[in-house]
Amino acid sequence: MSLHHVRRKAVPLAAAVAMLSVLAACGGDGGDDGDDSDDGKNSASPAAEAGGATDLSKECPETIVVQTAWWPDITSAGAMYQLLGDDMDVDANAKKVTAPLVASGGKDTGVKLELRSGGPAIGFNPTSSQMYTDDSIHLGIPQGFDEAIQNSDKQPTLAVMSLLAKNPQVIMWDPEKHPDVKSIEDIGKTDTTVVYVPTPYMDYLTSKGILKKDQVDSSGDGSPARFVAAGGDIATSGYATEDPYIYEEELPDWGKPVESQLAYEYYPNPGPSPMIRPADKAELAPCLKKLVPVIQQGAVDLMENPDPVIDKVIELRDAFKADQPFSKGVGKYSVEQMQALDLVADPGKPVGEFDTGRVQELIDVAGPVFEAQKKPIKDGLTPEDLVTNEFIDTSITLGGE
Repeated sequence: MSLHHVRRKAVPLAAAVAMLSVLAACGGDGGDDGDDSDDGKNSASPAAEAGGATDLSKECPETIVVQTAWWPDITSAGAMYQLLGDDMDVDANAKKVTAPLVASGGKDTGVKLELRSGGPAIGFNPTSSQMYTDDSIHLGIPQGFDEAIQNSDKQPTLAVMSLLAKNPQVIMWDPEKHPDVKSIEDIGKTDTTVVYVPTPYMDYLTSKGILKKDQVDSSGDGSPARFVAAGGDIATSGYATEDPYIYEEELPDWGKPVESQLAYEYYPNPGPSPMIRPADKAELAPCLKKLVPVIQQGAVDLMENPDPVIDKVIELRDAFKADQPFSKGVGKYSVEQMQALDLVADPGKPVGEFDTGRVQELIDVAGPVFEAQKKPIKDGLTPEDLVTNEFIDTSITLGGE
């Protein structure tokens, strides 16, 4: 599968000069000890230029705490794990990791980054709810952006960027058993059972008659076991960035391709998005002005060289005894699909920037779903209540035409 070319943002001249100064300073005072030459064993990260764009030490908390939505992974929070320096302090009991926060090129930003696992690690408490339970959290990353709409009345959040422009949720089917099915809408024209993990997009699809209410089954747990046991007679929910690879390459009892379609094509839900409590915006704004571009560039760097991050994710999942396996193959496939499906951003568009028109569209389609579930959203909710692009560096893009 061919990937879009990724363009790395150039290192500013001032930062480059500063880096050379640091390297020169490390050379000693005249070469008194010939054994001090750089032999590649010094693992310390170069310091960011004091006061420069990637020096966060004056504007940000000493440790930036981020609550994620799941176990360490590449799709939903890979750009955040990209920012972890090599000197990781892993707390296996608390399912969290703390390390120096490093910017592109491995520059030490002068602060630390703490990434906390979510989902099963916190009893499946939604990220936005966790943020209002624990005020030590600076940024929260929910599994899907529609969580912010759902909780907009009682637990409001403001997204400062998007890690994925499109949520990778899909419905999958066996093309051999269902040769005439080319889309989710086609599935709705059959009597095929669709097993899924409870999620708002399914309520939208059934409310619009795209799928029939009597053909969907919310008892799914994310495992492929039921699909395999049914011999592909059913359809199932999953993630475009992981499940097709797992089904074909890592399930001996299946071992063949599945077809899928993004739910995003019907329900325009952006992917995981770092969010703050709106009340914290004034205090965090100076930090976010520098931090958000660092995360944006981290997303670009991840696309270009994912192997080190994949290795860290696997190491952390093993340490946390995550209940779901994650292989090198899954990690590589995740990046390929993020590229091929333009999940991170459209080619040439700023990474992390929200399309407020699409946010309004999601409010329009998701609002009635939550109302029907007796979960009323904030009255008069607008995109400006949910997202801001003010911290985005519009020069940071993915390449391609």
